[in-house]
Amino acid sequence: MSDTEEAGAAELFDKFGTYILPGRVSDPKRGLEEAREAERIGLGAVWISERYAVKEPAVLSGAVSQLTDKVRIVGTMYATMRHPIVTASVGNLMQALSGDRFRIMFARAVPSYLAELGSPNITFPRLADYISIIRRLWAGETVEYEGILGKFPSLKLTDRYDGPPPPIIFTAMGPKALAFAGEHCDGVLLHPFVTAQGVANSARIVREAAEKAGRDPRSVRICHNIIVAPDLPKDEEEAVVGGRAVTYFQLPGFGEMIADVNGWDHSPLHALRAHPTLANLGGQTADQAFTRDQLVEASRTLPPDWIADGAAVGSAAQCADQLMSFLNAGADEILLHGSSPKAMGPLTAELRRALAARPA
Repeated sequence: MSDTEEAGAAELFDKFGTYILPGRVSDPKRGLEEAREAERIGLGAVWISERYAVKEPAVLSGAVSQLTDKVRIVGTMYATMRHPIVTASVGNLMQALSGDRFRIMFARAVPSYLAELGSPNITFPRLADYISIIRRLWAGETVEYEGILGKFPSLKLTDRYDGPPPPIIFTAMGPKALAFAGEHCDGVLLHPFVTAQGVANSARIVREAAEKAGRDPRSVRICHNIIVAPDLPKDEEEAVVGGRAVTYFQLPGFGEMIADVNGWDHSPLHALRAHPTLANLGGQTADQAFTRDQLVEASRTLPPDWIADGAAVGSAAQCADQLMSFLNAGADEILLHGSSPKAMGPLTAELRRALAARPA
């Protein structure tokens, strides 16, 4: 391997990862094969989302840690759904099992969904206290707490792993959430369909908030979640990208937030939600009601440039060039989403080429 190829491979490992088990699944074992394939093709991270029943991130993270050797493992959790000592224990054990490869990502979830579960909304004050408690537990402290999360007379991790604590990532989109990440977290994950200009604007908010909080602005890793469809047949491409887009833009308030980040007009959102497939959901989310294949027709109401600018579609080389634009806009790491790792081999080859040619 030439020095240039080695440089591209090192950059690929540092800057690119993938979701395993994207979307709704019935067979979680598939995710284990996807993790191994991601490592084989040179990606540096596997990300695991939380969906109750067959996508429990703590369990899957443990399994992945024993089937891989190098990749970073990111477990996504709805932040305050677990008692803080449970989350702290998961992070502590995962660092020990994986050899310090684990990262936790906290997500806030849609408030209406949390209400269905009888769980309080994950507010910023609740999240700030939660992060503080688990970090103190990782540091070996005995925590006495009474506050917005409840009363914890004495929390302590016995037999604590004596190694680095997991970095904490927060998924954020609006300016308040981005600023929170800059103030409190080690990284931030931006939302799919945020354009390159949206990435630049978001990174600026995060870094300014970090600096204002007395932190090194570059210490917060900017990760961007991008739907990719390299070299896919048209029908599969529409399902991977368009079907996934509908699940985001259909959500009232949520779709508007993505549009605002990108400076887009809201009127296409109204046309999408009026589509016969979605018009009578009665508050249910498209993600829960339909598979992505069933949402393709509705996705055709969205402006083509929303897909072109917010995702990576086309040949592997075209996708790689589009992904470079997000790195150039300020992303430190890219989370590839939508396509399975088994479809990404040609893409990773093109990414190594593009990364090796990228100015230092």
